[in-house]
Order: sequence, then structure tokens, then C-alpha cells
Amino acid sequence: QVQLAESGGGSVQAGGSLRLSCAASGRTFSNYAGGWFRQAPGVERDFVAVIKRSGNTYYADSVKGRFTISRDNAKNTVYLQMNSLKPEDTAVYYCAADGAIITSATMKSPYEYDYWGQGTQVTVSS
Repeated sequence: QVQLAESGGGSVQAGGSLRLSCAASGRTFSNYAGGWFRQAPGVERDFVAVIKRSGNTYYADSVKGRFTISRDNAKNTVYLQMNSLKPEDTAVYYCAADGAIITSATMKSPYEYDYWGQGTQVTVSS
């Protein structure tokens, strides 16, 4: 079992930045892919970014060039640096993890992840 806890959400004006953290406990996090998803009211949970066991990353087109995912295996933590934030980035952001050895190239589907955090709210005002 892996337990995930997000932090770092908040309110910011458009153009601002936030850094989300996802702290993992229960297992060696370096053996897991770490992903971020977001969900706005009334819509499905959308893929944001993933960092795989290898360190390879993949981003949704909507955040490419603005968001950066990284990990610190010594701290069992995955980060999401969000720059140039837009009002449409407003959502609850969820951290996810999966320990599968064989995965899809992009891991964009939430069904590929076995473990989820509780979410952290990000609100971007115009």
C-alpha cells in the first residue's frame, strides 16, 4: 500500500505560480510512477502530467511549457511546478501512483493508477 498526501494548493492570480507536493509513504516511491490529475466541477478527472520510474515525463498539451513535474526519491515526493497559471487551471489537483512495471507510454488514463491522494484545491483568478 502507498499513501499519498498532496499539499501546496491555494489561490493565485492569473500569471502566478504554485508548487504542489505529493508525499508518499508506505513503500519505496522510486518503484512507482507518479502522476497528477485535475478535476473541475462537473467534468471528468483530466490527466496533467506523469513522471515514470525511469524519470521520463509526459504532459497534457494544455500544460506543456508551463508545468513541470519532478521527483525526489530520497524524500518520497513528487512535485508539480505550475507557472503562468490561467483561470482554466482552476481545479482540485490529485496525485496518483502506480507500481506496474509495464505501462502505457503516456499513462494518461486514471485507470492506470492504483493509489490516489485526497486532492488539493487550486484557484486561479483573472
